[in-house]
Amino acid sequence: MFSGLIEKLGRIDASEGNGADLRLRVATGWQGNELPRLGDSLAINGVCLTVVERAGDRVSLDVSAETLSCTSLGTLALGDPVNLERALLPTTRLGGHFVSGHVDAMAAVIDFSAIGESYRLRLEMPPALGRYIAAKGSLTVDGVSLTVNKVVENQLEINLIPHTMTMTTLGQLQQGQRVNIEVDLLARYLERLLSEQKEGPTTSDSALTASRFESLL
Repeated sequence: MFSGLIEKLGRIDASEGNGADLRLRVATGWQGNELPRLGDSLAINGVCLTVVERAGDRVSLDVSAETLSCTSLGTLALGDPVNLERALLPTTRLGGHFVSGHVDAMAAVIDFSAIGESYRLRLEMPPALGRYIAAKGSLTVDGVSLTVNKVVENQLEINLIPHTMTMTTLGQLQQGQRVNIEVDLLARYLERLLSEQKEGPTTSDSALTASRFESLL
């Protein structure tokens, strides 16, 4: 579990094919106890991966063919910067929002332009994900927890402040680039609960139905 608050910018140190899979080596900048241990989870551009090797400030992580098919990790080249976040601890201060590191799809950057000191980011989402996006709701873009400003069908707008531009890879976005998207996991679970109620009657007084949910708002 992650928060979407990026801790460091790492860099791709090596990328080696292994059949249909890929092994990435990332220079993290962390040393000693800060460096994730073997078996730990580490989010790379919003993708939860497992540390399989570590040495110095570098960690190696295996990327499966399935992950390569639905994320941008396969396009990373030697020296490319990546957003890093270690998994949350029970004592971690929780900012951002709940992030699983399970990317839903990629979205295309259709506009990235300065507005005063900030930048406006417009993304085109896969149509199937549109129903999970809400104005003022949360969304993860390449691992960064962001607030949606506006939604029109399958397009959305996000405002990026200077701090986010400096501390993450989002400051280097280009029009047409594809980014990893994870929708709010609470929205996914809510949809699942409501869809199950539609499939058959229930006798439970505590069952979550659309009308009961609306009454709680």
